[in-house]
Amino acid sequence: MANAAQQSGFGRRGTVQKWSRTFIPTTREAPADAEVPSHIMLHRAGYIRAVGAGIYDYLPLAHRVLEKVKGIIREELEAAGAVEMLMPALEPFELFNETKRDETYGDNLFRLKDRKGRMNALAPTHEEVITSLLKGAVNSYAQLPLNLYQIQTKFRDEARPRAGLLRCREFLMKDAYSFHSTVEGKGGLNEAYDAMFAAYSNIFKRCGLDYLAVEAESGPIGGSASHEFMVRCASGEDTVLRCPVSGYAANVEKCEIGERAKGTFNEAPSGELTEVHTPNLPGIEEVGKVMKVKPDRMLKTIVFANKGEGGPKWVVAVVRGDHEVNEGKVKSLAGVSAIELAPVEEAKKAGFAVGYVSPRVINTVQGVVLLVDSDASGGGFWASGADKIDHHVKHFNWRREVGAALDDASKVKVGDVRNAVVGDPSPRAAGAKLEAEKGIEVGHIFKLGTKYSAAMGLQVLNSDQQRIPVIMGCYGIGVSRTMAACVEMSHDQDGIIWPWAIAPYHVQVTVMKHDDAAQLAAADQVCAALRDAGLDVLVDDRDERPGVKFKDADLVGLPVRITIGDKALAEGCVEFKTRKGGGKGDLVKLADVVTKVMSVAQ
Repeated sequence: MANAAQQSGFGRRGTVQKWSRTFIPTTREAPADAEVPSHIMLHRAGYIRAVGAGIYDYLPLAHRVLEKVKGIIREELEAAGAVEMLMPALEPFELFNETKRDETYGDNLFRLKDRKGRMNALAPTHEEVITSLLKGAVNSYAQLPLNLYQIQTKFRDEARPRAGLLRCREFLMKDAYSFHSTVEGKGGLNEAYDAMFAAYSNIFKRCGLDYLAVEAESGPIGGSASHEFMVRCASGEDTVLRCPVSGYAANVEKCEIGERAKGTFNEAPSGELTEVHTPNLPGIEEVGKVMKVKPDRMLKTIVFANKGEGGPKWVVAVVRGDHEVNEGKVKSLAGVSAIELAPVEEAKKAGFAVGYVSPRVINTVQGVVLLVDSDASGGGFWASGADKIDHHVKHFNWRREVGAALDDASKVKVGDVRNAVVGDPSPRAAGAKLEAEKGIEVGHIFKLGTKYSAAMGLQVLNSDQQRIPVIMGCYGIGVSRTMAACVEMSHDQDGIIWPWAIAPYHVQVTVMKHDDAAQLAAADQVCAALRDAGLDVLVDDRDERPGVKFKDADLVGLPVRITIGDKALAEGCVEFKTRKGGGKGDLVKLADVVTKVMSVAQ
C-alpha cells in the first residue's frame, strides 16, 4: 500500500466537503461546440465553463484536480533537483530581438501594446525570459548546473480553439529549464535530461495515466533531441507509431523506417512519355483521377530552399504520391541545417514550375540537390509533373528523363525522406512492422543545446577561464491538458472515471434522505473516519431524488461511492460501490468502511 498511500495523501488529515456548500453545476446538456469526450464530460459534470473561445473557468472540482496534479509534479521535480520559481505572463518584445521567435510563432503569439506604445507578448513559453534572467546572474561554470521550473498560465492565439481544454488560448503549464557547462558527465545536460525523463515517467504513472514516451521533433522550441509523453486513448489527436517487438515509439514526424529495398534507376520505360493537360486541380488525388493513375504510382516533388549556411541553394524531395515529405529527414539526408518550403515567387524565378515540378529539374535549375525516397526510386509505371504549368506526364522513367545525374552522388541521393506509415518496417526489430496508436501529448522534453544561450549571449567562464555558451534543456507539462487527457482516457457513457491520485475527492458519501437524523449521523461517523485516514470526501447532502444523486455521482466520477439509506443502516451497514467497477454495490459494516476503501485505493 506504500504507493497508494503516497498518492492518496494518507498520513495527512483529509477533507470533507458538503455538495450543498460547494459549486458543482451539473447539467444533462453538452456544449454546442463540444467535439471530444473530455469537453462534454468536464462541462456536464460541473468542472469547467467557457468564458470565451478557448478560455475557461476552472470550477471547484477542476481546481482540486489541478492542485493534485501540481502536487505530484512538484514532488517529482524537486526530487529530480529542480527548484520552483515564478516568471511573468507578460513578456517585453525586446526579448525576441535575438531569437526571432516572434516570427516563428507568427499569429499564434498574443501581441499587445502598453500605454507608451511598447510591444509585449502574452507568454507562450519562457525560454527568453529565463535566459535573460541567468545572463545577469550566472557567470561561472561553478554556478551550474541549475534546474528552475514554474507552473504558470500560458497563451496561444489559436486560429480555431477546439476540443475544450485540449486546444485552448489560455492554459496551465509547467515549464522547467536546465543550465549546464557540459553535455556529458556529472552535472551535464544528458544527466539532467535523463533525470527529467524519469521524473516525467513517475509523474504520469502516479497520476494514473496510461502513457507512452515517444521520440519527437523539437518543433518551434528547437534543440537536438526531444521526447513526447502521450496519453493513450482512442480519441487522441496525435498518431504514434510503435514497434510491437522492441517497444520503440515515435510520433509521425520523427519516426524512423527500417531497411527498405531501393529500386534501380536502369529499368526500361513503361511507355512513351505522354503529356496530359491538368489545369485547376488542387492535389494529387484530383490529378490522379483525371490521369487515371493511382497516387502510389505518382511522384510528388517538393521544393525546399536551403536557409542554412553552405550546401545547395535548393533541396528537391521526391516521394510517392500517397506519402508525405518529412522536413526533418530532408534536412538530414541533404546535410543542411535549416530549410523551408521554397517561396513561390523566388522558386518561379529560379525556373521551377511550382505545383508541376518533376525530378528533371536536377538538369534544368542551378544549385539543386535531388533527394529520392526509397519507395519512389526504381522502374515501373510513374506519373509526375511536367515542369510546365497545368501539365503532368505519364510513363516517367528515371534513366530516360534524368540521365547521368543519377550517377552523381553529390546531386542525387536515395534514402528516407518521408513520414513513416503503418506497416513500414520497424527500425529496431527485423521483420516487425510499425503499428499505430492514438494519443494526446501531455509532456515534452527537449535538449536545447545552445540555441537560446548563443542567440542571447548567455555565457560562463569554464575551468580554463574561457567563455562558453551555456547548454540548456527545456521540459514542459500541460497541467490543464493532463486533466482533460485523463478524462479522454478514462470515462464511460455515464461520466468521468477518475484515477485515485488526482480525483477531486476520493469518496462520495450519498445521503438518501437529507433530513433524516439517523442517516446524517451515520454520514458524519463515516466522513470523520475517512477524513482521519487521510481521505478526501464529498457528501451529497442535497434535497434531491436518489436517481438524480446517482446520475450526478457517475457523472462527477469519484473513485468510491458510499450510499447511506434506511435498509442498509438497519443492518449496521452502508452500500459500497466503486465507480470503475460499476454493477451492484456491496453492504459494508460501518466499522469496516475505512478498511474497505483502503483496499481499493490505487
